[in-house]
Amino acid sequence: MNVFTAHPASVGETYFQHLRFALLVGARMTAGGLAALVHAFLPFVFVTTAGRISDELVEMRAAARARNARGVDMAAAPADRRR
Repeated sequence: MNVFTAHPASVGETYFQHLRFALLVGARMTAGGLAALVHAFLPFVFVTTAGRISDELVEMRAAARARNARGVDMAAAPADRRR
């Protein structure tokens, strides 16, 4: 197994599945962060956006864990996967 596929395999994904999910999460995190920065200076703008995006990220992560747990033997998974 090479460095590009070791971690994705440890979470039950192919390289491209992991790439897609990581890009999506990163984009959502960036959007939430930018909304929070704007909101800091203009509190009447993006009043609930950062919190909503944060909640969406928690839901996305939970759904991914549930989806990937079906395909990964958690006892055999690396320690960072068993959290």
